[in-house]
Amino acid sequence: MAQDPPAQDLMHYDAMAQEAMRGVVKSALKRAAGEGLPGAHHFYITFKTDAAGVSGPNDLLAKYPDEMTIVLQHQYWDLAPGETFFSVTLQFAGQPKRLSVPYSAVTRFYDPSVQFLLQFEAPASAPPELKAPPPSEGEAAAEPAAEDGSKIVSLDQFRKK
Repeated sequence: MAQDPPAQDLMHYDAMAQEAMRGVVKSALKRAAGEGLPGAHHFYITFKTDAAGVSGPNDLLAKYPDEMTIVLQHQYWDLAPGETFFSVTLQFAGQPKRLSVPYSAVTRFYDPSVQFLLQFEAPASAPPELKAPPPSEGEAAAEPAAEDGSKIVSLDQFRKK
């Protein structure tokens, strides 16, 4: 008796789940932009600097050619979460610098105050001609160390092996 091959996922459930989880990031940023960060909440947002649509200071993006983590806690300004990307001004080397990041470029969203972590599949790199050319220089925040007991939401737990 022959087994049928597994059905192909023509609905692309993985992509839909990734998009839904990115909606959590968008909602959190919209709330922070409108009301400020409540209590001890703050965000570490890691994104692919070479993803399509990422823009910021050339020197900064060159310093982190693959991935960068920013921290939204005390010193951030003009947080503007849109439908497909967010923009924020942060201080790098004492200078305010503006970054714009599509939600699709985000690979991790972490709120250490409540040990909440979302991880996303990395987007494909943008061809050089599609990368946005931004202005000046600075340095990025260090990536957060994962702490024991953090809540990790990953699609792997839902995938059939």
